Amino acid sequence: MRPFFGYHMPNYTFQGRPDADLFDRVIELAKAAENAGFDMVTVMDHFYQIAAVGSEDEPMLEAYTALGALAMKTERVLLGTMVTGVTYRNPAMLAKIATTLDVISKGRAVLGIGAAWNESEHAGYGFDFPPIGEREDRLEEALTIARAMFDEDRPTFHGAHYRIEAARNIPRPVQAGGPRILIGGGGEKRTLKLAARFADITNWFGGFEEATHKLGVLDRHCETVGRDPKSILRTIGAPVVLVDSERDKAPLLDTLPVATRGSLAAATIPEAVDILGRYLDAGFDGFIFRNATTRTPEGVARVGELIKLLRSKGAPA
Repeated sequence: MRPFFGYHMPNYTFQGRPDADLFDRVIELAKAAENAGFDMVTVMDHFYQIAAVGSEDEPMLEAYTALGALAMKTERVLLGTMVTGVTYRNPAMLAKIATTLDVISKGRAVLGIGAAWNESEHAGYGFDFPPIGEREDRLEEALTIARAMFDEDRPTFHGAHYRIEAARNIPRPVQAGGPRILIGGGGEKRTLKLAARFADITNWFGGFEEATHKLGVLDRHCETVGRDPKSILRTIGAPVVLVDSERDKAPLLDTLPVATRGSLAAATIPEAVDILGRYLDAGFDGFIFRNATTRTPEGVARVGELIKLLRSKGAPA
């Protein structure tokens, strides 16, 4: 299988850029990703910047407005969030938003969704922040509604938290079956179980042993529901940051947020080919780059060199 690569934009802090010019840089980076061979471009669905990336005072754009604009400036890449918190929007409205993005982009929308976690922005914006068990219940109902609105003409659903009544979703999605659903998170009891039922794409983090263990968990959940696990594109946050030489490794890692340093290896392109190849051999289908190596068009292009090398090697053994 051809390795899949996603380019994620976790922040909109661009030194020397006034707010009025901020989105010009976002477009520049998205186009660079498309030119470099990335398959998907995703943006944050947060209202505050998260602690692992920066300060809450830093800029954060509303995700779907940004994606609609990017749809008009790109041609090939899939477009979505990494990922929408289930608590942020009514799920029927979210399905409508994703369908509209699919129409605008001519069939390139991805509905990225997860159980939500950032309590600070919930408090700031007045969103309810129920316990994780209820958030997972809401995620299951939201996924049920989204699939129904993508696949059916007038679906009805009554759940404990959400309901729809003969809901119309016109125009219909361009993609057969609707936008691909990306479920973010690696919770083994609930999230991966929902991924086995609903996901077209999954994404989680972790070191090699932890990450590959979750592949087996997802396979078992797929077996339980009678689904071929190979029908789900399984991605992981890229575990490398690229450097030109050995002497650049320590200085680069020192610039990263403390919370992310332990899960990333500084690597030259040949070293990164070997590291990522190990994940591909273990059963992952691709990687999401979201770190210091992709903050500039030049950095994005460098990852493009890595993408070409990995794809030239063909499918994993």
